Amino acid sequence: MTLRNGIALMFALALSAVPQLVSASDSGLITKPSKYSVPDTIERFEVAVKARGWVVFTKLDHAAAAAKVGLQLRPRTVVVFGNPKLGTVPMQTAPTLAIDNPPKALVWQDDQDRVWLTYNTADYIASHVYPRHGLTVSAEGRKKLEEFLDETSDQATK
Repeated sequence: MTLRNGIALMFALALSAVPQLVSASDSGLITKPSKYSVPDTIERFEVAVKARGWVVFTKLDHAAAAAKVGLQLRPRTVVVFGNPKLGTVPMQTAPTLAIDNPPKALVWQDDQDRVWLTYNTADYIASHVYPRHGLTVSAEGRKKLEEFLDETSDQATK
């Protein structure tokens, strides 16, 4: 292997280890870097959610659960949030929606101690989650959800 090929390979491997901001067409996930710690990012996300009239239902701390069984895991906390005024009627129509709803956001730390916020895109929710349960989301509803997710995630990470 030449030095040039070796450098190219190292660069490619380094890039593959970094989470990418992805579009809805890629994986249905958006991952944003946070300039804050995991606890601060979680708190900022919760404040942003509540400021818009939504509810934080719970947090799932995967690292704490791993520690209880003697395993180590970098911080990985899922924040479960929603809006009962918007989510209840669809669940009355399709009870199975409750397995996918309310939405969630993951705050996590990578091996280089960088903090990230990951969540499902509004497009993914509208084109995969709701149809899975026989429901549709209007274009206006998708747009409002996208704006909500953009605003809350930006407030949490920037």
